[in-house]
Amino acid sequence: MSSLSGMLDFSSEGDTRMTFLRLLILAVIGLPLLAHAEPFTVTSSSFRPGTKLPEAYVYQGMGCSGGNTSPALRWRGAPQGTKSFAVTVYDPDAPTGSGWWHWIVYNLPADTVALPEGAGRTGGSSLPAGAIQGRNDFGAAGYGGPCPPAGDKPHRYRFTVHALKIDKLALPPEASAAVVDVEVRANQLAQATLEAKYGR
Repeated sequence: MSSLSGMLDFSSEGDTRMTFLRLLILAVIGLPLLAHAEPFTVTSSSFRPGTKLPEAYVYQGMGCSGGNTSPALRWRGAPQGTKSFAVTVYDPDAPTGSGWWHWIVYNLPADTVALPEGAGRTGGSSLPAGAIQGRNDFGAAGYGGPCPPAGDKPHRYRFTVHALKIDKLALPPEASAAVVDVEVRANQLAQATLEAKYGR
């Protein structure tokens, strides 16, 4: 910093033009920092972070009687160079030894900033063109809501948006969520996560 201060140490009999030039140079130097000031975040109008997920978004079947509707998600602040997005919903507390994948969507175009409520229905009619839903751990290509074992402590459900450095993941349609996740993480620039809970 001492060398920079020396370069900017204009002494010209209090000349206000030099003072202005100094401020201008400092502002230009600070621009790259300001350009990356906004963090990558994801929010939802369907639930509040850390709270119990409403029944509308809970699985229907296996003893659960929810609406099995995927919640609305919106994100901002993706890093420069993002070429596509993937969205995953994962339960790390499932008693399987490897968690439970509830939803995985990939090949979302780079200009995507939100998914509406219900975007995870089978067939993906509410998803952007070209987006693909991987097979969740219920065995379906679409959203499968929470349905933890009765009596378990509330499980955590992590809704994560992944910013990727490639346009598309070249995966077979039958690829499992775990396989898709490996490819997602291998091509990830950043991720933003929103967490909710559910127990019964």
